[in-house]
Amino acid sequence: MGDMLVKLYELPDLNSALEEARKNGIIIKRPIGPEKYFVVEWVRSKFGNHWASETDMTFSNKPISSFIAIDEKTNKIVGFACYDATVRGFFGPTGVDEGYRGKGIGKALLLACLHDMFNVGYAYAIIGDPGPIEYYKKTVNAIEIENSYPGIYKNMIREI
Repeated sequence: MGDMLVKLYELPDLNSALEEARKNGIIIKRPIGPEKYFVVEWVRSKFGNHWASETDMTFSNKPISSFIAIDEKTNKIVGFACYDATVRGFFGPTGVDEGYRGKGIGKALLLACLHDMFNVGYAYAIIGDPGPIEYYKKTVNAIEIENSYPGIYKNMIREI
């Protein structure tokens, strides 16, 4: 599957997605500098080195181009989403802890990033090497970019 394209000027409402997450005890927020180590290490522990490296890159952007989901009861990270991590204009990576899936957290993180991309001046976002294709089609009307595989990831180093 190739990359996908999203029209940022036709996104679903962000506030309703944030409220849905909030009803499940989840806060969506942009991390701040002192949280960098914890965010990157959480991503590494749950999703591996590549996604941790991309997440690390977002802390060099102004504003920081990632969002995290926090469980209000435990004050622990339960999800994350990034943009402008691999290249400008790309959404991802994103992930939610297995125990927290199905609660609207992924949707809230996705929309937080995409709305932020629109607010900083993008008209479109590319979802690079998407996993859940049907989810992106349904949630944000993403469309496939023909002949885009393997795209920017073609010669990526995958091991030491």
